[in-house]
Amino acid sequence: MDSSHGAGMDTRPPAALRDDPPARRDAAPGPARDGLHRPRPNAWLALLGTIVVVAALGAARGFLVPIAFAALLTFLLSPIVSRLERFVGRVPAVLGAVTVVVALLGGAGWLLLRQLDGVTADLPRFRNTLVAKLGQLRTAREGGAVDEIQKTIDRVQQDLAAVAAPRRPARVVIAERAAEQSIFGILGPMLGLGASAGLVVTLVIFMLLERRDLRDRIVSLAGRGQIPRTTRALDEAGSRVARQLLMQSAVNTIYAVVATAGLWALDVPYPAVWGVFGGAVRYLPYVGPLAGLSAPVIVAVAASASWQQPLYVLGFMIALELFTNLVLETVLYAGAAGVSQVGLLVAVTFWTWLWGAMGLLLAIPLTVCLVVIGKHVRGLEFLATLMADTSAATPAQVFYQRLLARDTSDALDLIERHVEAASPRSVYDTLVLPALAQAETDRLEGRLDADGERAVVAATGELLVDAAEHVRRAEAANQHAPQPAAPGSGARLRVLGHAVTGAADQLALEALARMVDDLPIAMESPGRLFTGELADWARAHDVSIVCLADLPPSSASRAKYVVKRLRAAAPDLTIMVGRWTGTVGADEAGATLANAGAQHVGATLQESRAFLQARLAAMPAVEAAVVPPPPPTPAPEPAFS
Repeated sequence: MDSSHGAGMDTRPPAALRDDPPARRDAAPGPARDGLHRPRPNAWLALLGTIVVVAALGAARGFLVPIAFAALLTFLLSPIVSRLERFVGRVPAVLGAVTVVVALLGGAGWLLLRQLDGVTADLPRFRNTLVAKLGQLRTAREGGAVDEIQKTIDRVQQDLAAVAAPRRPARVVIAERAAEQSIFGILGPMLGLGASAGLVVTLVIFMLLERRDLRDRIVSLAGRGQIPRTTRALDEAGSRVARQLLMQSAVNTIYAVVATAGLWALDVPYPAVWGVFGGAVRYLPYVGPLAGLSAPVIVAVAASASWQQPLYVLGFMIALELFTNLVLETVLYAGAAGVSQVGLLVAVTFWTWLWGAMGLLLAIPLTVCLVVIGKHVRGLEFLATLMADTSAATPAQVFYQRLLARDTSDALDLIERHVEAASPRSVYDTLVLPALAQAETDRLEGRLDADGERAVVAATGELLVDAAEHVRRAEAANQHAPQPAAPGSGARLRVLGHAVTGAADQLALEALARMVDDLPIAMESPGRLFTGELADWARAHDVSIVCLADLPPSSASRAKYVVKRLRAAAPDLTIMVGRWTGTVGADEAGATLANAGAQHVGATLQESRAFLQARLAAMPAVEAAVVPPPPPTPAPEPAFS
């Protein structure tokens, strides 16, 4: 680049060319400061605590499962009871809601048992049909490859049996059979199930009656200083669990109705049984939908004399499952749980291993509660990070990670997606500058060596050119978007850019040049200058604005030194400082630099662009010459390097 546009940039170390104080010496690499590396709890102690908690949950299964199931039903019925209380009072509302739910479940169970009596009566007919179908399959495979393999396996087994040692004669013991089985052996499991159901119903009633008191006790248990956090956690857990259960109930009901109608139309025996069964087992994640799909297909195979009807039933059930997953759950259920798919699968496996079938049934609500706890309880944030359905990392963090991994292709994809989804020019503040600032922070804190920082800066420089091209294309697609001006052509405002420290600051100046390339502004740099030479160069080349780039997290002492020198040498010079972090308010050096003589301290490139636009608007009319249109070029050259 020629002298008017910053050509001939010197690549020697900045300290060798300047008379300024050493750069960023006040934040040398070493141990973290300001508590960034707080001592963590003993890892072995945390592991031991986790093992104790899991063991306690497994040992107290019989005690905790009814309480968890009752709490689940309490979450589900609380919104209904709260509305009924306004009209009939608390006790009638609770008893009425619980009675209706128990009556509905009991009635559905009674009707289902009545239908199952017919299924039991038809089992011999189903068995004969299945035997005939299996015979057809056996006949179809005779003489084929499967039959030859089976014959070979049978011969090997016979040969092994022939050479085996003769077995001893079996000893026959005639045991006396009990005259009659104890009545308690039959009624015992039924009584246990009934007692558990009665306990759950009783717990639900009292939890609904005392739900406000229970809430107050939990808040008090958390402590006076944690009242806001605990209140938010309880509200979010209750709303999420209730919404998840209501939406899942709606989806399962629609599934049961459609399945019943479809199976009835396909002449499947007892369609209501299999429709209700399919809707009920969908409360079991992953396993339930498979069971609900398989049951009517097996019944169709057993009841039909041909293979045509089972194939129709299989196609219908697959289509219904796809409709439920892609349409119903997307519209009614998406995001209700707030748990990622992988996190949910791991949680389902854990709760099933711990509590069996009841753990499988309670897995989703319990996982939702764990995610909420992770969001609001200090020390358990890892639960929300691992299992929540929201991204744990910001776009800037993901972009920086791709740069560290030297995955420039994926980093460019992030740039493209941001340019398409948001304001195109915001990509510099959202992705580019935070990556440079984070690389500097990691180097100063000893988490990244100098070579790693240089690699990040170099990769960012390459991607900056691609980002500018994507921004240009995105704005060109908008007929109202301004077209970038050719560097220096008809520029009304000339800005002298000066990197306070090194390569990252220089790259930030180039990002500013890209940010204003659609304005009649020329960013210029004559190469490395001593601080005392900046004012002389500005006067000699009729430059009225000097832009100093000094990216955080370094101290602003060096930039303050340069600002004071410039202000003393050229009182009329406009001085702007870029402490660009990409976030407004992230840097606290603005007041210090303003007191030193800077007219503008920008936290984002957008702020600095607005400042330069204001300077353009305030220029005298004599300088407002018409800017000639730029020559057509396939892609603008960098305005600063």
